[in-house]
Amino acid sequence: MTTLEQTPATRVASPARRSLTGGASYWWYLIPGFTLLAVVIIIPLFWNIYLSFTDYRGVVAPEWTGLSNWIRLFGDERFWLSFRNSIAMIIAMVIVPTLLGLVIAAALFDVVARKFGPKVASFLRATYYLPQIIPAVVAAIVIGWIHRPENGALNELLEMVGLGVLANNWLGDPNTALFSIMAVLIWVQIGYPVVIFMAALERVDPELYEAAEVDGAGWFRRFYAITLPQIRPETFVVALTCTIAALKVFAPVYALTGGGPNNATIVPSYYTYSQFFQSQQVGYGATIATALTVVILAVSIIFILAQSRVERADQEGR
Repeated sequence: MTTLEQTPATRVASPARRSLTGGASYWWYLIPGFTLLAVVIIIPLFWNIYLSFTDYRGVVAPEWTGLSNWIRLFGDERFWLSFRNSIAMIIAMVIVPTLLGLVIAAALFDVVARKFGPKVASFLRATYYLPQIIPAVVAAIVIGWIHRPENGALNELLEMVGLGVLANNWLGDPNTALFSIMAVLIWVQIGYPVVIFMAALERVDPELYEAAEVDGAGWFRRFYAITLPQIRPETFVVALTCTIAALKVFAPVYALTGGGPNNATIVPSYYTYSQFFQSQQVGYGATIATALTVVILAVSIIFILAQSRVERADQEGR
């Protein structure tokens, strides 16, 4: 009887060897993603940080100037005004939409879905989310038409109801321009928390609501005692993502007011854009962008630490 010898090609590899070989091969699939990440984010980020320490007009080579741009930044009143306006953006894109979104989502889930069916609740949810999928420029054109001082829909409506004395150049008046943009952002942003919160409510045990209702708890009591604690993780996610979006908001300001009138609606992102492309002070624009990045990073860390602390307190309390 003859036996066949196992050649190296036919020899079965050990499980450990197969694991190492297979694990190493998986890394090849990550190379395109890492390459794209480096080209789109990492390299531009470090290049932007470098430019913040230079005098660069976008034509000749950057000239190293040290901390001069940063010293100028901390004394720039227009820069601080843009960050004060960011507080208004946070109110319009975080606080108001989150609070309204909580109430609307709870009402759709706990009241509308039970009385009129889940299809009606889903339709209303999609209606609230519709402004999110409208391109920013298209939405700005519509809003600009509504706020137009002559023949604008808002002023015409005020005339029709006998309040023509309140008609105004809403986007051209420094006293009303910022509030007009805030109203637009609330309208655009409110659908996002509604969708997130309704998805979160899907995992809440309906028996909790039924038991509370049997015990005589009203809607607001059920909302406070059941809804809010159950969707707390999603609340942190919505607050964090909306805060980041508010700090870097650009398109509505660019399309509606261009930071005016008289810098009344300027925000850090638009100020960066104006320094980059209008004033051609690329080094100073990079400084503003870097400062904004640091602020967003700090806010993200604070939110994550706060969420971890709350979750740890909940676990200890159980």
